Amino acid sequence: MTDVTDMLRGAQVRATSMVDRLAELVTCESPPGAVDGLSACADLLDTWGSTAMGRPAQRVTVDGLPHLLWPAAQQQVLLLGHFDTVWPAGTIQQWPFSVRGTLATGPGVCDMKAGIVQMLTALTLLPDTSRVGLLLTCDEESGSPGSRALIEQQAARSGAVLVGEPSTEAGELKVARKGGSAYRLTVRGRAAHAGVEPHRGVNAGVEAAHQVLAVQRFAAGETTVTPTVLTAGTMSNVVPESAVLSIDVRAWTREELHRVDDLVRALRPHLAGSRLSVGGGINRYPLLEEVSAPLLRLAQDAAARLGLPPVRGAYASGASDANFTGALGVPTLDGLGGVGGLPHARGEWVDVSRMPERTALLAAMVGQLLTAGLPTPASAPST
Repeated sequence: MTDVTDMLRGAQVRATSMVDRLAELVTCESPPGAVDGLSACADLLDTWGSTAMGRPAQRVTVDGLPHLLWPAAQQQVLLLGHFDTVWPAGTIQQWPFSVRGTLATGPGVCDMKAGIVQMLTALTLLPDTSRVGLLLTCDEESGSPGSRALIEQQAARSGAVLVGEPSTEAGELKVARKGGSAYRLTVRGRAAHAGVEPHRGVNAGVEAAHQVLAVQRFAAGETTVTPTVLTAGTMSNVVPESAVLSIDVRAWTREELHRVDDLVRALRPHLAGSRLSVGGGINRYPLLEEVSAPLLRLAQDAAARLGLPPVRGAYASGASDANFTGALGVPTLDGLGGVGGLPHARGEWVDVSRMPERTALLAAMVGQLLTAGLPTPASAPST
């Protein structure tokens, strides 16, 4: 299909099958790090994706986890997504996929299985996918430790990257994202009998509590520094010998990420005899608006040609794999997946009535990139 009205009609004709596929994909659970579940989901997507692309996938296994790649010899566009979710195995039994009215719910329906269904359907609307690459990874929710190199490799050989993460609830695309850091602060103390001679111990739990209060003070403006998981001790009658504190950092600039990084690495113990060690660091630099701006203009033009409501851009506090591709300077636009909300929450949802229009929008954008490339610079996009 070359005419955008044909693309919209084609997407509308596929509306029911998209919901059916979404149900099947959500029901195929894919928890973080669960090799069996992720492999089963990869098998399903391999079949769908290879049919849509007209060529077989390369299964790239890293640390035992299966990522799916359909590279193009002369890759002008890369479609990027992930099929892992945050939900543990068995969640689907407690919370099955369902549709009420136009809203579908279920584990991973919004983040980001609806986006995958839309991407695969958009590919079927294109007359030629030979210059389109597709990468579906399975460790994004864990920070993309195994897939990052693959993502960056494929982005570097592409003219543009379109990411199928969900849009905002209002349907806005994501033109900027905060960068993020993750730290694991380990505290070493000294064990002792909590009832007989606690004074002989060095309480790692108390030291960790001091560090929780310390790291919270590193936040400034819109930079967040959040203590998250905290564990300490082994028995209720033993002074904790060790403790571990996880720290989540989000910021809009590289400079802020480095400021907090310096502060975390400069932490010192409060209790005599305790010791600290810091693991982790800066994980993703921010996705900047100037990297997304040309593609947002393209999306706005495509929406107008399709007769859809105007498309706007929004800033997102959360990070995604778009941060990696944008940091390379490759034009990147995120939020092209399902229109939904409450990702990572038990009530996450997606509006299935908007899947056809978003599918057609993505197909029209890819078609435009293949035939005419990026639009010339213009005024700043509306956000």
